[in-house]
Amino acid sequence: MIRLFDISLQLNGFPIKKAKAELDKIIHFSEEEFASFLENKKAEIVDFHLKNNSFYAALAGNTIAENWKNLPVLNKQNLQKPLEERLSKGYSKKNIYLNKTSGSSGTPFVFAKDKYSHALTWASNMMRFGWFGIDFNQSYQARFYGIPMGFIGYQKERFKDFLTHRFRFPVFDLSDAVLEKFLQKFKTKKFDYLNGYTSSIVLFAKYLEQKNMVLNEICPTLKACFVTSEMLFESDKKLLERQFGIPIISEYGASELDLIAFENPQGEWQVNAETLFVEILDENNNPVPHGTEGKIVITSLFNKANPFIRYEIGDIGILDEKSTPQKPILKKLIGRTNDVAILPSGKKSPGLTFYYVTKSIIEDDGNVKEFIIKQTKLDTFEIEYVSEKELVSEQIQKIKEAIDLYLEPNLNFTFTRKTVLERTNRGKLKQFKSFL
Repeated sequence: MIRLFDISLQLNGFPIKKAKAELDKIIHFSEEEFASFLENKKAEIVDFHLKNNSFYAALAGNTIAENWKNLPVLNKQNLQKPLEERLSKGYSKKNIYLNKTSGSSGTPFVFAKDKYSHALTWASNMMRFGWFGIDFNQSYQARFYGIPMGFIGYQKERFKDFLTHRFRFPVFDLSDAVLEKFLQKFKTKKFDYLNGYTSSIVLFAKYLEQKNMVLNEICPTLKACFVTSEMLFESDKKLLERQFGIPIISEYGASELDLIAFENPQGEWQVNAETLFVEILDENNNPVPHGTEGKIVITSLFNKANPFIRYEIGDIGILDEKSTPQKPILKKLIGRTNDVAILPSGKKSPGLTFYYVTKSIIEDDGNVKEFIIKQTKLDTFEIEYVSEKELVSEQIQKIKEAIDLYLEPNLNFTFTRKTVLERTNRGKLKQFKSFL
């Protein structure tokens, strides 16, 4: 079998063979070997950037690699400088992997990875998808993602899709007519798995529910569905399992880092401890005990081109009490730190709480397909939704009562029915947004 995916990585200068061998070695370490590997890699990456990266050396000041807790916590604003000012010695645009973050946090920036570090990212992806019988070299992917609309960008993505054995379903228009075309493709193509943005895949499942169809009866080759980039709620997971008839696996990643956590076959959100070091810190940047929520701070153990050391990704989460350094488990991902609603009483609440409370009522009758919530003033929220018919006053009253109960009373809501919701330029749906 021609391993086209591996070959294309190798031809682009990403040493995938070497990366796979190193990853294999790391996952077979004993507990003691892993502890020693982790401490060495942390010290090594800090030492490298202190000596070879003037941007990081200036931020860290006189801190040394051994004083881990005194190292600065980087945020996205720190990284919004021209890339040339952040690259390590010996790296230029000619010998790195270059990309930019999606900006879903509101703070986009360009980042770099050295080619070996990026090869490790792919080796890690391949291993985790392999847990579910997916082989990037031969499994056929139904990809629910955005796509650049400019001619060159569009052609480039389509060529990448060909090399990586995937068929792309662009998610900018998800009207019933387009979803019907998607469905026809599943009847004619032998897809092995679905991968893409949660909201788009959920919308496709709702369309199947409406038509009373189960996807793996139409496309029996399907083995699994992997959702990413947006929250997967329990009720949506049940819908996907019902309408697709295959396992639904949730991943959590960041383009500038790697896969951060990936649902393992036991249903746990296993943190990637092979290429990343994940900490949960409080507001004063002190580690919190397992089981306690805090901000997620991540160190990329291998990336020498661009420092991501104690990097605050902008999310809040909880590590499970049973986590070990070798196998950390993400118990809960609460949402983005910038997606917090501040209420008139002074109470702060994750914006997704609004979304979650509203969702349980708004979707009861199957009329509403999707919706977003925007906070425009301290006490004012706008709900934009796509539905067959307008929400009636009883539904609106129920939503208000639930929000009174779960959050606080005397909040004002306006409801606007739309034919389509605004997505980011990559096709993601931002479920809650504060304009305060």
